[in-house]
Amino acid sequence: MPSFIISLCQTVMSYWQFPALAILLISFITFCMYGIDKWKAKRGSWRISEKALLLSALCFGGIGAFLGMRMFHHKTKHGYFAVFVPLFMILQIALVIAVVVISRL
Repeated sequence: MPSFIISLCQTVMSYWQFPALAILLISFITFCMYGIDKWKAKRGSWRISEKALLLSALCFGGIGAFLGMRMFHHKTKHGYFAVFVPLFMILQIALVIAVVVISRL
């Protein structure tokens, strides 16, 4: 049964589509985390830790973190966010491009 599932997944998605979809999903979750944290900051309630926000950006959520920073104007004045989040985003986009190029060879 597991080999059937694997072959089915391989026919439905090519190798490069799964990582791209995973990055988009994780980025969406990270984007929501930034929005929730900004909302909680305005209300003065419990916050999502900076460590969790940066780790979510590092773990393939760089695009969502970058968009969340820009859209919600959140964590834009923190130096390490201003440096690391764009860096994570660039590296993750480069990874997706590399996977696409390698899968086409």
